[in-house]
Amino acid sequence: MRAMFDAAVLSSSWLTGFTVCLSLIASIGAQNLYVLRQAVQGEHVRACVAWCVASDALLVALGVAGMARLLAGAPTLALWLAWHRALFAADAGPRADGARVARGWLGVVGGLAVITLFNPHVYLDTVLLIGSIGARHEGALKWIFVLGAACASLTWFALLAWAGRRLQGLFARPRAWRLLDGLTGAMMLLLAWWVWQGT
Repeated sequence: MRAMFDAAVLSSSWLTGFTVCLSLIASIGAQNLYVLRQAVQGEHVRACVAWCVASDALLVALGVAGMARLLAGAPTLALWLAWHRALFAADAGPRADGARVARGWLGVVGGLAVITLFNPHVYLDTVLLIGSIGARHEGALKWIFVLGAACASLTWFALLAWAGRRLQGLFARPRAWRLLDGLTGAMMLLLAWWVWQGT
């Protein structure tokens, strides 16, 4: 009976981490669009997915370990994080002649790191919001929560990579790339406006 109870508690903590994380990352944002772009191009997709999952897990773990409480108690620090933003222009799309400019995996993951780490929403969502929810769990259940969040991140970005491969035919046309670039630019402008409003 106790084993069943323990299993139920463990699965509940894992499921909470999974659902909370998935509900926050499964939205259109600069990071998701970047990964989608790389999946469509078929360049260094696994490295992008690995970075996203590792960074999500690390940031959630920091929040669970106490960073969420620190940020909540230090509005100046939270404002400093929100001041930074990344206006990173992805330049690996097709040229006017239809050719693509390939980049090495370090350049691709480096661009993704800029978009991830200089986006204030990343810290507010993973460290502050998800981390504070995970911190309410007791003992080892906190890390089961983090594991659930990491599994949600892996599920989402794997699905995004799969969808990108299925869209390769559509993005053979330059107009589709212009639409994706326009959507990415709009998201970055929205992010810049959000940061400006916060300052």
